[in-house]
Amino acid sequence: MNMKPKILSTKELTEQQRNMLEEANITVFEADFIKVKGIDFNCPKEIENAIFTSKNSVKQIYNRDITIKNSYCVGDKTEAFLIAKGYPVTEKAYQAKGLATKIINNHKEKEFIFFCGDRRREELPALLSEHGVAFKEIEVYKTEADSKQLFEEFDGIMFFSPSAVQSFTLKNHIEEAVVFSLGKTTEAEVKKHTNNIITANKPTIENVIVQVIKHFNS
Repeated sequence: MNMKPKILSTKELTEQQRNMLEEANITVFEADFIKVKGIDFNCPKEIENAIFTSKNSVKQIYNRDITIKNSYCVGDKTEAFLIAKGYPVTEKAYQAKGLATKIINNHKEKEFIFFCGDRRREELPALLSEHGVAFKEIEVYKTEADSKQLFEEFDGIMFFSPSAVQSFTLKNHIEEAVVFSLGKTTEAEVKKHTNNIITANKPTIENVIVQVIKHFNS
């Protein structure tokens, strides 16, 4: 009898996400390798146009009595969270570069507030600046490594951010495991340690899980 593949998720999964793997006869271990800490910040109470590249930013502004007329975001999960919290979404893309392009093409004359973390990527602000789009960055959270040494060997490892890769490799080696990456920026960080990578074709946790299932059940 073949052993069930053992997969590490470097982020805690939802019950539905966990069930996807378990129903495919894959054993999953979960450990958060990064932690997000909200920080104090000041911003206007009424905002015309706000940019969010992660759900973490939305979580930090919710319950602060801030009104946002138009939201511009990256990813389905961020969009769904914004809508659930009562913030209308005007534009969505699946990568920061794609969102910047939509803003440049369709909303160049507007002014924006970009809510971000301390490790935000350069692509979006660099493109907006290059094309003369007026925006202000407000840092609302910090991402910290939460590394722990693991003594298990895994057939696959799921990474959802470059920060998680950095945290994991502080105390562990990827060894022979197949790495499943959320997107290109995470893939670039993984490539510092291995080329045995499968990258999701859509940057969602569910799609990463689909790649795991395809790989081990093909």
